[in-house]
Amino acid sequence: MAGLAATGGTAGAGAPTPPRTGQPGHLFHLAASEPNDFDGGWLRGANEQNFPVLAGQQGSVYLAHLDPGGIREPHWHPTAWELNYIVSGTAKWTILGTHPDGEYHNDVFTAQRGDLVFAPTGLFHYFENASTTEPLDVLIVFNTSTAEPDDDIGIVGSLNAIPRDVLAASFGVPESAFAQVPQRIEPVVITRRR
Repeated sequence: MAGLAATGGTAGAGAPTPPRTGQPGHLFHLAASEPNDFDGGWLRGANEQNFPVLAGQQGSVYLAHLDPGGIREPHWHPTAWELNYIVSGTAKWTILGTHPDGEYHNDVFTAQRGDLVFAPTGLFHYFENASTTEPLDVLIVFNTSTAEPDDDIGIVGSLNAIPRDVLAASFGVPESAFAQVPQRIEPVVITRRR
């Protein structure tokens, strides 16, 4: 019974342990966290690197802000799904893959404030700000504790990992068609329409 008092319970006439003060281990100030800035918006996130309570829990959350014209780099997650809640603004979504109807196709749609969008593990997807005047804010929940974008494979890195002659053969065009595509492998994450 004496152990109850030490853990916050009561033992007979013993007083409960006072609540812990300071920064609780289960609280993360997402809105006050340092954003990762990109050309087209920013990303703030809680993952196992900056919110240790998530280590081994298979969960992380991000707030993505896209300026007008902002685009989340087309990508896929080989080991994670994501739930996307539209906090404000309007998003145009594209999800490519085998869908619940059993067909392989593009699913293109618009999601607005209050809508929830699910991107399954392994399906190629992206979203963009559908407005030319208002920003877009999306709260994204993943079933991985890994930092974003370390858990995704973006289109920029993917295309640049493939030799130009293989791309040309795959698309059925001359190799020169890819001459103006910048050769870089690092993720873009968020960009803007040019």
